[in-house]
Amino acid sequence: MHIDWYVLIALVLYFALLITIGLVTFKKDEDMEGYALGGRALGPWVTSMSAEASDMSGWMLMGLPGYAYMAGISAFWIAIGLILGTWANWLITAKRLRIFTQVMNNSITLPEYFDNRFLDSRKSLRIASAFFIFIFFLIYTSSSFVAGGKLFNTAFGLDYHFSLFLTAGIVVFYTLMGGFAAVCWTDLFQGFLMFFSILIVPVTAMYYIGGVGPTVERLNAISPNYFSMIYGADGSTLSFTAIISLIGWGFGYFGQPHILVRFMAISSSKSIKQATRIAVTWVIISLAMAVLVGLTGRVVLGDVLQGSSAETVFMRMSSMFFHPFLAGIITSGILGAIMSTSDSQLLVAASSFTTDFYKILIRKDASARELVMVSRIMIIVVSALSLFLALDPDSMILTIVSYAWAGFGAAFGPLVLLSLYWRRMTTKGALAGIIVGGSTVLIWKNFLSFTGLYEIIPGFFLSLAAIVVVSLLDKEPPREITDAYDRAVEMMKAE
Repeated sequence: MHIDWYVLIALVLYFALLITIGLVTFKKDEDMEGYALGGRALGPWVTSMSAEASDMSGWMLMGLPGYAYMAGISAFWIAIGLILGTWANWLITAKRLRIFTQVMNNSITLPEYFDNRFLDSRKSLRIASAFFIFIFFLIYTSSSFVAGGKLFNTAFGLDYHFSLFLTAGIVVFYTLMGGFAAVCWTDLFQGFLMFFSILIVPVTAMYYIGGVGPTVERLNAISPNYFSMIYGADGSTLSFTAIISLIGWGFGYFGQPHILVRFMAISSSKSIKQATRIAVTWVIISLAMAVLVGLTGRVVLGDVLQGSSAETVFMRMSSMFFHPFLAGIITSGILGAIMSTSDSQLLVAASSFTTDFYKILIRKDASARELVMVSRIMIIVVSALSLFLALDPDSMILTIVSYAWAGFGAAFGPLVLLSLYWRRMTTKGALAGIIVGGSTVLIWKNFLSFTGLYEIIPGFFLSLAAIVVVSLLDKEPPREITDAYDRAVEMMKAE
């Protein structure tokens, strides 16, 4: 095993900063609102950068460049869907969700918001939501650990499985120590580091190749389809179903708990306009550069990367072009992408289990201190299960992420949107949406994937239909529910 001490020093400094943030924020969060939402005190920069850093994860620096390396510029279809989804989520969801969760008994998790929004006395919405959050976050978090395993294996030649435990150990430590505040402040730092890394690598690669013109010429020489949005680099044709599936990633945004919780935690809904501009700008530039990493990597490295190894193109180029210390900083940027998502996922999954299952079914009179303790225990449990799912070193990061992304988008996306905009929606309609959306993704992925249609498409629209049909067949919601909805709308108008 060869260890480059410059790279190691850069990584140690990076880890030390993360751990310091966790220690500094440790005693600030004494109740579940502080631990799970940071006391609703985040500014626009922290909110936006934290939301996007936790959104993009290791797949932006590994999965998407790997896909572009193999497929060419048609990878932009995913980027287009994600850019539109990001913009729409901030525009039509952020402000309403911030106000609605505050009006609805100061809800601190997404399932608790559903419960309070519909006054669900049976707690069926919280339990169903907690179930799907637990299932899909296990899958999602495992993708981050896979990325960490590949990173340390490529950068240092470390054993893949040892790398999994190293990645998980750091994330678990500072998430346990600092809670939501630590997660968001580290995400702010990691968001800037990711942005720097995704810019410098492809720009340097093009300089090395000789500029934009020579890069285009060499890609055309490899395959003219590298610049086709309809054909793959291997000559295959992208069908209408494939294009819709790639753009369909954008539907997932409305149901991602680890992103939506940022909207709930911003200090004021008035800050959302500024946060939206920051977030959308970051996403447009970062996704465009991620695709460019794959394209320039194909020129620089040739066709040496096959299968899951294509997802290491970013790391291989950074080690080629830069001094080991700077390469170590860029490697830290990848770690930032990985950890900024996995920490959020761990925290949301643990908070949901604690407030939406443990407190409801096991210990209704649990103290605030006990709930925080249980939440920390669940972070360890979720991490252990995710590590088990990540044991296969041949796992494709993008494939794992797409599964979990679809699950959340279908189970919660239509429910979140209609709960914020449709006064007539009922508890039974909401429950039907969760069950139909989440179940459709599970069934489609395992039994109907041969259709080629991304499972989020049928999942999202069947969930939407289930909510509307069941709500209309059900009796109108009680006055207490509609009055609370009206209060939230009035507050929206006032701000």
